[in-house]
Amino acid sequence: MTIAYACVVFMGLFPYVAAGIAKKGFEGYDNSMPRQWLAQQTGFRARANAAQANLFESLPFFFAAVIIASINNAPQSRIDLLAIGFVIARIAYLVCYIANWPTTRSIVWLIGLFCVSAIFFQI
Repeated sequence: MTIAYACVVFMGLFPYVAAGIAKKGFEGYDNSMPRQWLAQQTGFRARANAAQANLFESLPFFFAAVIIASINNAPQSRIDLLAIGFVIARIAYLVCYIANWPTTRSIVWLIGLFCVSAIFFQI
């Protein structure tokens, strides 16, 4: 398994970390209606839930970039490096979202977008 493929696996699971943070402590959590409960949350729980949604939304572009670049025999070392950059940016994104640092969050979001776009340019 390449480093980039390991990043794909990691990113496939990472949004669940944000979901866990959103549900941390389960204060009044209603498992029969989890989305309604999450919709009523504020503060770090609401931000973690929003981050979870964005993390899931970013997955198809990242997955496609890694797979297409690999199929087209792009230099593996560059794919790996950019995939690691994407993962680091998305981890920082979650931290910034939960900490309520919107400007920094936007900057690391752009870094992640740059990394995944650069993977495509390796083709």
